Amino acid sequence: MAIADTNSIIRAYLITCGTLTALLATVDSIYCPCLPENAGLPAVSFLTRGGTSTPYIPGIPSPSVEFDCWADNLIDAREVYRALYDNLQGNQNQIVAYPFPLVFPIIWSHSIMSAIEDSRGADLVDIEIPNRFRKRTSFTFMLRAE
Repeated sequence: MAIADTNSIIRAYLITCGTLTALLATVDSIYCPCLPENAGLPAVSFLTRGGTSTPYIPGIPSPSVEFDCWADNLIDAREVYRALYDNLQGNQNQIVAYPFPLVFPIIWSHSIMSAIEDSRGADLVDIEIPNRFRKRTSFTFMLRAE
């Protein structure tokens, strides 16, 4: 069983969330691991920052993932955050298919068994880039290879 690419699984799921992608600059405005310079706003960036796994149940990692919901004002950043929250919080048994990047055209299939917010969204202003606001949150996922 292959080790799950948590970032690919989560991105593959998020681009199917119509209520989220409708708010973004483009469907490609979901970035991992960080927002590129001059990216269109609103956007979402995320990064797997750790998590847990167990040798007794291989293939079921529980990554902790940090999300930033970006916009050019705080109201819009909060709206993107709410859409992200609505699409993730309490999510159970979502099957996600995504291409394996090293062996084309193999498609991997994983389930998002659960997603639970573990850090409520915080309002932040980017001090390095003017007019960039974000709402930061983190979720813990439980994934399973299908």
